[in-house]
Amino acid sequence: MRIVLDTNILARANPYASGSAKALLEHIRDSEDHVLVLSPFLLTELERVLNYPRLQALWPTTRDEIVAYIQALQDFGETVFPVEVRSVVAGDADDDPILAAAVSGRANVLCTMDRHLRTPEVLDYAKTHRVDIMSDAELLRLLRTGVKHVH
Repeated sequence: MRIVLDTNILARANPYASGSAKALLEHIRDSEDHVLVLSPFLLTELERVLNYPRLQALWPTTRDEIVAYIQALQDFGETVFPVEVRSVVAGDADDDPILAAAVSGRANVLCTMDRHLRTPEVLDYAKTHRVDIMSDAELLRLLRTGVKHVH
């Protein structure tokens, strides 16, 4: 299965975190059946988000540790370079590049907690590109059943 983890999931899966996002990332990393799909936008946004004071208070992380985390993601993930970023997400245009990574990367699942990516319009658009949108808990539950494909 090809999977895009939104920035909010990747941030919650950082090396100092615990919980379903971290378990999901580790499951993908350790599986031969799944591919983590990344994009330059996702990685740049992740670096920015991990430096937010609120997240630094939760998980104090140095610049070098953030760079090492992003490099580790790149080492086992596949980076795609979306050529077209369509305006689909009405509530937050910054989410369009994440959706574009899923479509361009032929992802089966876009995993997110972002409500802007769960509107009927976005869900319909994703469905036309055979991308399911799920939370980390939903996807982790599915992967733990041994499912290798959702379509």
